[in-house]
Amino acid sequence: MITTEFAPGSPCWLDLGAPDVRAAAAFYGAVLGWEYESMGESEDFEGGMFRKDGKIVAGLGRLTEEGARSAWMLYFHVTDADATAQAVQQAGGTVRVAPMDLDEWGRMAQFSDPLGGQFAVWQPGTDTGLELVDQPGSLSWTELYTSDAGAAKEFYGGLFGWQFSDMPLPGGGGTYTLITPAGLPEERMHGGLMELGKEDLALADGRPYWHPVFAVDDCDAAVARVRENGGSVQMGPEDAEGVGRLAVCLDQANADFVLLTPSGM
Repeated sequence: MITTEFAPGSPCWLDLGAPDVRAAAAFYGAVLGWEYESMGESEDFEGGMFRKDGKIVAGLGRLTEEGARSAWMLYFHVTDADATAQAVQQAGGTVRVAPMDLDEWGRMAQFSDPLGGQFAVWQPGTDTGLELVDQPGSLSWTELYTSDAGAAKEFYGGLFGWQFSDMPLPGGGGTYTLITPAGLPEERMHGGLMELGKEDLALADGRPYWHPVFAVDDCDAAVARVRENGGSVQMGPEDAEGVGRLAVCLDQANADFVLLTPSGM
């Protein structure tokens, strides 16, 4: 489970780069019941925060990178963003956005892993990160699709000290690797990674990519709202034994995410 007691290497923030901020705000408001709080609009910047029940659940900003696809960026908690940037480079990754201060809130950086999967880190100042997680309408899991699970485990394990455990997927569908922050028990498990062929990674032109899993009370009803508001469904809804009912979705700008009604909810 993801908690707001952010340990090193645990997910602590996520934001969406969208070509149309207002359209994205309307979509996630309809699908997940989020309220959008603008932090300003100008030629250089447009963005803000999503809230659920008054608590911050994600960020939103205008997509400005030339040629980039609309996507969610996942941030992992670190105590030293600069040291992490050095470690990323030493391990064969790339610094996409060098460590930088965001006023007194904290210090952030964005990277690519050696195969091109994009992720980010957050070194907290006055702002530790998300205020609501693991509840309906909030982040409940993180997931990496990659063309080389072994290489991903080596890179992220070395960078964050993550603990990994493999489990077979039903029907001979391969292996799913569960991720737990360094030194924490399995109940603090926060994500997974799965190896796919490059042809199955077409959304990112064959490169690995991270995406968020959002908890919902009723997966089928949430999927209906996705379709009603201009999004689409890549897979599901379907039941996953021991996990719950889930669907892999795209928003109106083709940013990917998963909806999950956990078992027992």
